[in-house]
Amino acid sequence: MAFEAERREVAYFMRRLYAQRLTTATGGNVSLRAADGSVLLTPSATDKARIRADEIAIFDPAGRNLTPDLVPSSETPMHLRIYELHPRISAVVHAHPITASAFACVQTPIDLELISETYALLDAPVTVPYACSGTDALAESVAVTAGRTSSILLQNHGALTTGATLMQAFSRMELLEEAARLTLLVKQLEGVRHLTDDERAGLDRLMGR
Repeated sequence: MAFEAERREVAYFMRRLYAQRLTTATGGNVSLRAADGSVLLTPSATDKARIRADEIAIFDPAGRNLTPDLVPSSETPMHLRIYELHPRISAVVHAHPITASAFACVQTPIDLELISETYALLDAPVTVPYACSGTDALAESVAVTAGRTSSILLQNHGALTTGATLMQAFSRMELLEEAARLTLLVKQLEGVRHLTDDERAGLDRLMGR
């Protein structure tokens, strides 16, 4: 099977995304750019909880579907456009985590300055304006925004994270949902403490930025 290891990895992280309740059985998609520039991407019409390696679509570096027996995801243009614009990005995770998706429907920002992990490891989320799923307008808006941040909220839709590896992109999706939950929780509590300027500076030094 062509790209066997890469397709296994994509299928594994799609199943893990579903197991973590970060998306629905038919929602979300995961992709990985191979060393030769080909893209391995979860297709449409597949149970994301049980997806197998041989169900992962393959697109060549020019964006041609090499697995015509698989129905391409409606978000294929978004994934391919991200890779086209950003050579440093090798993995994309798009999902519908419930709390982060709630923040994609409101003007309230997700607060990253509550705990050290989200501050240190997660880029500030940027919300892209609503555009219909699968359209070139959405693909272009998200791809351009991916040059500013690895954490994107799709207005009234869901979330997307990028990374140099699938593990990094997946971890960022988990952290984005964690930060969204914390933001929602602390809004119901009194006496909230944020990381101080000095504490944030220390984390910045630790992360080499």
